[in-house]
Amino acid sequence: MTTELSLLAASAASIGFIHTLFGPDHYLPFAAMARAGGWSTAKTLLVTVVCGIGHVLGSLVLGMIGIALGWAVGGMAAVESLRGDWAAWALIAFGLLYAAWGIRRGITNRPHRHRHAHADGVVHEHEHAHRDEHAHLHAEPAKVDLTPWILFVVFVLGPCEALIPLLMVPAAAHSWWGLAMVVIVFGVITVATMTALVFALIYGLNLIPLRHLERWSHALAGVALFACGGAIRWLGL
Repeated sequence: MTTELSLLAASAASIGFIHTLFGPDHYLPFAAMARAGGWSTAKTLLVTVVCGIGHVLGSLVLGMIGIALGWAVGGMAAVESLRGDWAAWALIAFGLLYAAWGIRRGITNRPHRHRHAHADGVVHEHEHAHRDEHAHLHAEPAKVDLTPWILFVVFVLGPCEALIPLLMVPAAAHSWWGLAMVVIVFGVITVATMTALVFALIYGLNLIPLRHLERWSHALAGVALFACGGAIRWLGL
């Protein structure tokens, strides 16, 4: 490997890591939805990996089209900016709708206590929520969780601006090996960083006693999604 390719690989790795670390939309939505939806760790990480791959491939396809058509970096950056707006508004809209649904669910699922007297004279209380009890008693069939698919679409739409300039360097030198190396290094580091951050978040959340907030978990997840979309749209993160 030449010195130029080594420097390019190092740049792709460092930019992929920093781009992911300072973009909370790359990991916060997954941790929030996993907590709200009761996803297993395996499911959460699988969804994260698939969405991360879609995120990188979305920009790769655009970059390859731009290279084939001879677009300048500025032209592709403009398209990426437009995609960023779409992704931000999608997160904002989905977050608001999910938060509204979560608030309604939290209100209607308010836990309360009942007193029970046994034949031996022992009296005790227990707390329950009617929504959970109803679902248990009637054994409702499991519903299809569309949230992972919605996140996947948002991440495919979401831009990966840092990848575009990296693609142009080997493309200008007509180095297809360099182009492949940039994509692989950047993609692997980005997805690995996303996965590590999501794992750390869900592990940390599991250590925090949030029992009294459980019925509001969906509402809080919606707020987190809205905040991520807002950070992209108005703060440029």
